[in-house]
Amino acid sequence: MNAKPKSRPQKPQLLLTAGAAALLVGGGAIAYLLLSRQGQLSVMPVGSGVIPQDALMVLSVTTEENQWRQVREFGTPRSQAAFEQNLSQWRDRILTSRGLDYGRDVQPWVGKEVTMAFLPPQAGIDNSNPAQPAVNSQPMIMVLPIADPIKAKQTLEQSAASKGKWAERQYKGVQVRENQGDPAQSLSVAVLDAQEIVLANSPKAIERAIDTYKGGAALTGTPGYGDALTQIKAERPLARFYVNIPAAANTSAANSNRPLPPQSLSQVQQNQGLAGTAILAADGIQFKSLSWLKPDSQRRFDTRNNAKIMPNRLPADTLMMASGGNFKQFWKDYTQGAAANPIRLVNPEGLKQGIKTTVGLDLDKDFLNWMDGEFTLALVPAQQSAPASLPAGLVVMVQTNDRRAAEATFKRLDETMAAKYTFKVEESKVAGQPVVNWSLPTANINITRGWMDGDVAFLSLGAPVAQTFLPKPASALAENEMFRKTTASEITQNNGHFFVNIDRLLELKNFPLLQLPITNRTALEAMDSIGVTAAITSDRTARYDVFVMLKKNK
Repeated sequence: MNAKPKSRPQKPQLLLTAGAAALLVGGGAIAYLLLSRQGQLSVMPVGSGVIPQDALMVLSVTTEENQWRQVREFGTPRSQAAFEQNLSQWRDRILTSRGLDYGRDVQPWVGKEVTMAFLPPQAGIDNSNPAQPAVNSQPMIMVLPIADPIKAKQTLEQSAASKGKWAERQYKGVQVRENQGDPAQSLSVAVLDAQEIVLANSPKAIERAIDTYKGGAALTGTPGYGDALTQIKAERPLARFYVNIPAAANTSAANSNRPLPPQSLSQVQQNQGLAGTAILAADGIQFKSLSWLKPDSQRRFDTRNNAKIMPNRLPADTLMMASGGNFKQFWKDYTQGAAANPIRLVNPEGLKQGIKTTVGLDLDKDFLNWMDGEFTLALVPAQQSAPASLPAGLVVMVQTNDRRAAEATFKRLDETMAAKYTFKVEESKVAGQPVVNWSLPTANINITRGWMDGDVAFLSLGAPVAQTFLPKPASALAENEMFRKTTASEITQNNGHFFVNIDRLLELKNFPLLQLPITNRTALEAMDSIGVTAAITSDRTARYDVFVMLKKNK
C-alpha cells in the first residue's frame, strides 16, 4: 500500500534524510529481496498496514527530488541558511558519520514515498538517561518502500552501513536485526512482504509494528480515515499527515502539569482525527485538510456555512483578519474545547468574569444573545496622519439579529465607561456616519463604535481607522490579490477565513505582538502571507484549506 500523508514543508526533507540513513544502517537486511513491489497504489499511505491504530501522528513525504529542489528555492537567505544548518546537523549525525550519502546510496532504489509514525510513550523508549538525545525520546517507526530490489541489493551490499555489530532475533516469525552499541542510536530493522523495510528506534516499537502486521489494529482500519484522504487527495502531494486527536490528547494530558477536566477531555474524545495533504505550487504550498468526528460521537456540527460579507467590509490593506459565520456558535464551540487546547488564546471563564467585574455586564445575556451573525476580528493599518505610537487599529465587527438588544448593551457600556473609568464619551460622525467615541487622552486610548448597514455593529481600538471602512471601503479586502490567492478554495460555501499579510505585519513599528524570538521571525520572514478557508462539509466533517505564500530567493 503506497500513498501519501501530509505535513509541513520545513521538516519532511530532514525526516526523509534521517530515515534513509537509518535504512542504510540495516542495509544487509534486504539482501534477499528479489521481488518487485506489485499491486495498485491506494489512497492510504505507504506502510498503513503496519502502523498501529493508536499512533499519535503519521507523516508521509515524497521522495521526488524535483519537488524538494523547488522547496529549497523558497525563503530568504537567512531562512535558507537556517534550514541548511538544521539539515547538515542531521546529516552529520546520521549519514556523514557512517560514510553515507542519500543521493548515492538510497535515492536510486527507494519508492515514491516514505512514512513515519510517532507512537504513544508506552511503545517503549527509555527516558531514564537524561543524556540521551531528543531524537530518540519519541517512539517511532518508519516505513521505506523498495521500488528496485535489485538495485537496492547492489547498492547496499557495498555500503559501509552493512558493516558493524548487529544482533538478530525472531519475533512472531519475522527476522529483526538490531544494532549493538550506542543506545542513543538504537535501531531495529525488519523486512515485511519483501516489499518494504520497517525501522524503529526501539525494540518495543518494532514489535508493535510486527504485531500490527500480524493482524493487530492498523491505521487502515481507523474509522473515516480512508474517506478523509479521498476528499483531500492530490495527484503529486509533497506530503500528507494524520493526527490521532483523542490519542494525542490523552498523551498530552498524561504529561501535562495542568490536568484536563473530565468534561473537556470527553469533548476531545468525540473527535476522530485530522488529515491533510500538502501540494507544491509555483509561489508557495497549498494544504487541504479535513477533521472528523467518531462514528459514535454524540456531537454534531452545524452545517450552515454563512460567511459571506466580512471580506467586503474590511479595507484592502488589512494586515490580518479572522472571520466566521456565527459568533455565538463559534464561542460555544471554543468554550467547550478551550481547556484541552494547548494554544488557548483566551480563557472563557476568565473573560466572562472580567467583563462582569469591569463593566458589570454578563457575557451570555448582554452580548452573545444578539451575536448570532457573521463576525470578524481584524488588524487595520493606521493612516499616515496617525501617531507613530499607534501603528494599527484592532477592529471587531458582528452582525446582529437584535439591534435593540445590542443598543441597550452599548448604552450601558457608555454609561459605565464615563462614570467608572472617566472616559470621554461623545457622539460624532465619520464619513457622514454616526459613531460614538470613547477617549482617555491621558492614556492615549481611543475607541470608536457604530453601525454598518443597520445590522453590523463595529468597534475599533487603537489607531483611528473607522474612516477606512465607513460607509464602505474604497477598495475591499475581498479584492486584494494576495487575499484572493491565499483564500482561493474548491469549497463553494465557507464558514470563515483567516488571513495575514506577514510582510506588511513585520514592517509595523512599536507593535508589541511582533517582538518575536529570532528563530520564529526567521521562519516568518520566509513567508509573504497565509490564507485559510474553513467550511463544515457535513455534520461530522470540517474542511480547512490553507495556502502559505512563500518568498522566492532570487
